[in-house]
Amino acid sequence: MNRIFEIIAPCHFGLEAVLKKEIYDLGYEITNVEDGRVSFEGDVEAVCRANIFLRTAERILIKAGEFPAGTFEELFEGIKAIPWENYIPQDGKFWVTKASSIKSKLFSPSDIQSIAKKAMVERLKQSYHQEWFPETGAPYPLRLFLLKDRVTVALDTTGESLHKRGYRTMTGKAPITETLAAALILLTPWRKERILLDPFCGSGTFPIEAAMMAANLAPGMNRSFTAEAWTNFIDRKLWYEAVEEARDMVDLDVKVDIQGYDIDAQVIKVARENAKRAGVEDLIHFQQRPVEATSHPKKYGFLITNPPYGERIADKEELPQLYGEIGQAMNRLDSWSAYLITGYEDAERYIGRKADKNRKIYNGMLKTYFYQFLGPKPPKRNLKE
Repeated sequence: MNRIFEIIAPCHFGLEAVLKKEIYDLGYEITNVEDGRVSFEGDVEAVCRANIFLRTAERILIKAGEFPAGTFEELFEGIKAIPWENYIPQDGKFWVTKASSIKSKLFSPSDIQSIAKKAMVERLKQSYHQEWFPETGAPYPLRLFLLKDRVTVALDTTGESLHKRGYRTMTGKAPITETLAAALILLTPWRKERILLDPFCGSGTFPIEAAMMAANLAPGMNRSFTAEAWTNFIDRKLWYEAVEEARDMVDLDVKVDIQGYDIDAQVIKVARENAKRAGVEDLIHFQQRPVEATSHPKKYGFLITNPPYGERIADKEELPQLYGEIGQAMNRLDSWSAYLITGYEDAERYIGRKADKNRKIYNGMLKTYFYQFLGPKPPKRNLKE
């Protein structure tokens, strides 16, 4: 039986539209879009493909149930009513790995987790006619979301967050996550035929994610997922088929101009190692270079970067000069478009130019802005040339 699930894909707040397009492009129908979450319909094959192909989702969840609960008794009964025997085998290891509550009467994560576990045990006792569960088998972690007294219960198929592509074992001082970097690139009109330069590349996340897009490297093809062990309802061959589909799409011969600069020689070394692990070291030129030396001989490129903004790596006093140097680099690259994610409120003032577009984005718990300075469009090529 090919069951259809409602699949929930959490993402960064403010970037739901990017993930929504990704899901459509994979061939699935969107059922709901909320703050930081996009839901779609799919079967077990969709679970595998979403984990392997989606660049901007944080994880892939199978929705097991949804119900109102303003008391712990209602929470218990609601969770007990879910047919857990359809998901969890007799030896399965199950627990609530995370419970979050917003504007709900029930707000204690530990109590919510404890009661949910008890309710699941009661359901499985009735289904399997046994009093005790060894929990020696595959892991089945759950996530509970409470919003305005409405509970959503979901199985986490991913395990470690999808931003853990597997290539970044070492990072710079203030790294941007792989999923956020991918989403920000996808927010721009950059395509693999155009130049991309990051003058504060750190551990190389922007250039590496761009190179992976250009080479059609699926972000999840070289890592494992919790649900690979769920052989009771996801056939292992579906994972192999999804990885094979991903491998067939890879094009490492693609011609690109992707560059990453940083003032720190050690960080550049880390970036090169990360690019090598991602399989894109031949597609990126990394170089130790300060921002004031940022230049490129060609026109119509894209500067996409995550510069320091005083939270963790630069003293606030240094930022005016630094952002002034960013502005000067942008002036030299006057036909380019520039995209900066930063929490520095005075970024536009010292860059010396107001952004054409500005988008508020949360980078973890930090409120940041994605400033978009749009350059002229390149002239259309004459097809007869």
